[in-house]
Amino acid sequence: MGRAGRQRLWPPPCADRSPRGPGAAAPEPDPRPRHRRLARRSGADAARGIHRQAHVPVQRRSTPACGRAATVRRLILLLAALLALCPALARAHALDPAYLELTAMGDDRWRVIWRVPDVVGQPMALTPRLPEGCSYVPPPPVFDGRGWSTTFEALCPAGLAGGVVRIDGLERTGTDTLLRYELEPGDGQGLRLTPGAPEVALPDNPGPLGVLGAYVSLGVVHILEGADHLMFVLALLLLIRDPRRLLWTITAFTLAHSITLAAATIGWLRLPPAPVEVVIALSIVFLAWELALPPDRRDPLAMRYPALVSFGFGLIHGLGFAGALRDIGLPRGDIPLALFSFNVGVELGQVMFIAACLAFGYLARRLVPVLATHGPALSRVASYGIGSLAAFWVIQRLSGF
Repeated sequence: MGRAGRQRLWPPPCADRSPRGPGAAAPEPDPRPRHRRLARRSGADAARGIHRQAHVPVQRRSTPACGRAATVRRLILLLAALLALCPALARAHALDPAYLELTAMGDDRWRVIWRVPDVVGQPMALTPRLPEGCSYVPPPPVFDGRGWSTTFEALCPAGLAGGVVRIDGLERTGTDTLLRYELEPGDGQGLRLTPGAPEVALPDNPGPLGVLGAYVSLGVVHILEGADHLMFVLALLLLIRDPRRLLWTITAFTLAHSITLAAATIGWLRLPPAPVEVVIALSIVFLAWELALPPDRRDPLAMRYPALVSFGFGLIHGLGFAGALRDIGLPRGDIPLALFSFNVGVELGQVMFIAACLAFGYLARRLVPVLATHGPALSRVASYGIGSLAAFWVIQRLSGF
């Protein structure tokens, strides 16, 4: 058996080794020379019968290196949290709304396209119900790589105007259903069904206010569900810190995507959607790369010419918005109003996202003051998460060519 003795526990390297409790005031220094203090203390201890140990742990204070190490650990944890969110964002297409399209074919017949998201290898439990009097037999859906779709014909002798379309099971989900319908061939219109309102009566003539409300709502929801567009805006917010330059940058982005949205929707500009989606993802990779540059090497193009860069990429993002609007469809008699309303909805959703980001940043700096002193490091951490996600989108979209 070894000889039992007192064991001394040493605190961690970055801990305060003072015997004082945390928060206690430091003792006043003794102005006498060290050898006199030790001699006087030894005599007093001997008189009381106290024998001091030869080796006493030296009091050490936390060093700046320790503080930096703690900050690095926090940044690593934050990066891990961001990376943990990436798979959820990468699977954002699995949370796409369901899609129901009713295309008039004449002779009281409609072609029906029904598409639902994939849920763990199975179609989401949603069933479309067409207006009463319609007869149809939908075949089983087929997986197309992103969702489950089926196409069939429906015979509706009474037509669709005034009829009620319902999505059974929608009230038990967290997704919506996008409805595009034609009362007459070529007269497409769009509506959105939600878990709170899983059925809708198809209006014969929705009128200007109906078109305005429907397409503003569709624009807001589209931008808030578009993770790639939101990541681009977030990267701009992190890169451009000056409020005035940020305002000009966002304005240029808005103007650019409004131009191409209108041109592509009207038919003046036609580009295949697959390359457009790849370039949109590459634009996010570009901003993330510039955001990740160290401060001593940072002279990014987007920082020197933010409005020009955001305008150029905004033209590409507008083509993505136009593709979504073409899928929704436009009422034949109200195309300008529907286009304007959808664009207004996109801008409202974008402003909501920017306001939420700025409010979150302000509250975070107030609640955790240390964040204000580590802004560049946090921006680099965010750039890694944004860039990794955007690179995944590039690969995913290239593989879909």
